[in-house]
Formats: sequence, C-alpha cells, structure tokens
Amino acid sequence: MKSPFKATHVVLGLLCVMYFITYVDRVNIGTAASAIKTEFGFSNIELGWIFSAFAYPYALFQIFGGWMGDRFGPRRTLFWCGIIWATATVLTGLAGGFLSLFLVRFLLGIGEGATFPTATRAMQYWTAPGQRGFAQGITHSFARLGNAITPPIVAALTEAFTWRGSFVILGLVSFIWVIAWVWYFRDEPKDHPAITPEELAILPARRPGPRPSAPLGPLFKRMWPVTLTYFCYGWTLWLYLNWLPLFFLNNYKIDIKQSAIFAAGVFLAGVVGDTLGGVLSDKILHRTGNIRLARLSIILLGFVGAFLSLLPILYYHDITTVAICLASGFFFAELIIGPIWSIPMDIAPKYSGTAAGLMNTGSAIAAIVSPVVAGYVIDWTGNWELPFIMSMGLLAVGAVSTFLMRPELPYAEGDMPMKAMA
Repeated sequence: MKSPFKATHVVLGLLCVMYFITYVDRVNIGTAASAIKTEFGFSNIELGWIFSAFAYPYALFQIFGGWMGDRFGPRRTLFWCGIIWATATVLTGLAGGFLSLFLVRFLLGIGEGATFPTATRAMQYWTAPGQRGFAQGITHSFARLGNAITPPIVAALTEAFTWRGSFVILGLVSFIWVIAWVWYFRDEPKDHPAITPEELAILPARRPGPRPSAPLGPLFKRMWPVTLTYFCYGWTLWLYLNWLPLFFLNNYKIDIKQSAIFAAGVFLAGVVGDTLGGVLSDKILHRTGNIRLARLSIILLGFVGAFLSLLPILYYHDITTVAICLASGFFFAELIIGPIWSIPMDIAPKYSGTAAGLMNTGSAIAAIVSPVVAGYVIDWTGNWELPFIMSMGLLAVGAVSTFLMRPELPYAEGDMPMKAMA
C-alpha cells in the first residue's frame, strides 16, 4: 500500500521529533534542579557546574561528530548517538550525588554532540536548496517546543514519580525514536523505497563515489565568523535553557508549577521565532536571489530585537513585565536559527556536517561558560536578573559579527583566505 506521506516529509518529521526529544533531555535538569538541589544540598555554583557538564563533550563532538556524519552517514551516526543520549537520560535518574550527576550529564553531551551537525548532513541530501531555511527553522522550532513543554511535563512527572522517575521515563521515549530512525531513514534518498521521482527531481544532485574527507583548516577560515556569531547567540540560549525555571522560582518566590508555566510561556515564543526566521529567510532568497541578504538581514534583526527586548529589565522588575521582555527576547533570538543553520549548507554543501559542527562549536563553548558564570553571579550578588542583563553585551557583539559572515561565497577546494577573496 502506497504511503500517503512523502518520504521527504517523513524524514523531516523524524528530524523534528529528534530535535524535540534532544532538547527535552538536555533541559529537563533545569526544571528538576530545584528538587535535585534540595536533595543533595547543592549551591547555585555547583548547579552551574552540573549544567555545564553536558557542554564539554558536546563542544568536542561538534566537529568530530560532523565529520562522522559526513563519513559514515546520518543513519548510523544518529542511531549510535541516540543509544548514548537515551542511556544517559535513564542513568540520570540513578545518580547519587555531584560526581555521578556530572558524569551522566557528560555522557549526555557525548550522545548529543553529533546530532545537529549530522542532522544538517541529512537535510543536505533530503531538502531542496530553496527550502533549507524552512527545514532548519521548523526542526529548531520543535527543539524550542521541547523547551516549552519540558518544564510543566517534568514538574508533573516529578510530582507523580519523583525527579528520578521523570528521567527514566524520558530516556525510554528516546529509545523509541532510535528504533524508528534506523528503520525508516536511508542516507541516499534514491535508495528509499518510498521516494518518488518528483521528490528526487528537486533534491540536490549527488556525485557518485566515496564521501570526501573534510578539509578542516580551509573550512575553519570560512566558518570562524559564523562560529563567533553563533557563540554570541548561544550564550543567551543556554542562560535561558538552564536557569529560566529557577529564575522565576527564586526571584519571585513562586512554586515549581507556577515557575514551569512562566518558563513554558517564554519558550513558546521561541517556537514561533524559529519557524518564522527560516520562512522569512527563504522568502527573501526566492524574491531577490541574494543569499547574503536573505541570511544576514534576519540574523541581524534577531540580535537587535533581542537586545532591545531585554532593555526594560533594567528599569522594571514585576513578574509580568519581565516575563514579557524575556519572551520577546527569546522570540527575536530564535529568528536567528533558521538562516544561520542554513549557512553551513550555503558555504560548504559537500562538507555541511563538518561545517555545521564548526559553527555549533560556538554554541557549545557558550554552553560551558554561560551556566557557570550565571551560577557565580547569582551566588555572589543574589541578583537573578543580572545574568540576563549581562547577556545583552553578547547580543550586541553578535549583531556586529553578523557582517563578517559570507554565505554567498561557497567553499571550493583551493579556496584562498577570505582577505584574498574580498
């Protein structure tokens, strides 16, 4: 019986579900942190280190993971990534203290480190070039949807099964996705039994022969401005992901359910921003044919809009105003996602997995530093708003570094450094 769904749509759907699950599994600890902190007597500094444990291997595996996706294909790479991150999530529920929590979060970072660069490699073959912004935007919107529903879900699971039981249940859900992925996906669209000639006709042409080895040095010369820009975005992202539920709980003395609702509302704004940023970028590209304008205009709008959205926090401190400002800031920051994740595919179509890994290393480094800095600032000053105010500086830097990116210049073997091409 012929499937009513296009194979390209099913693959995109599977990737959307993966983005959703991986973000649930990486931000669930932010909601559970209150119960974990109470059980083990952790300080905010210790929590910051536990939050950052995920990011060390996550950063290391960005480039290596992207290389694995390019070399071995997304099917095998994401299968093993899923096995590792699902196991780590289950083991989090069995942790006995600071060290074991740090180690299982470290293992989670190993499992998730290669996921997004490898997913970009999958999109490279399974998405038409004119729909890359939409594909990146919609998948990341599912990640933000995961952010949004995680606080109330984890709060409910914690109340019903304790925080430990919540991690075991969420880890088992990840195993289900792993099985579905390896059963359905094929690295080459032409090898999929459900692909149609019409779908193949609009997908990028594939050159026969073995997968090439990525030239890291030359690629880095092209990608470092993108890495820097993504670091500036990532600083704010990881601040939101790790500290937002605790921010509402501690700054306004509300319970975990209420803080989860406020956090979910902020994260839902990001769902809209992710999808809209990708759609707008693609529309500009279709109308003008100008890749630089299509990507950079939306990225710049995101940085400037996020900066301006957080400004009122300097003067207004009631929970409603602050929640609206944080939601607006997150909406604008998420406009960046669709266009900036399209840039690795624009610059290096043959090595998009490795290029995406180079870019996402910026966010991974931010994930190491941002939570720890926030923990120290909160413990030293007692001010829960100050870390969000500090992030405005990184948003300003990101707006400036946006102009250094050159998505309109595809990488080719023998490329000269950027100065020579200017």
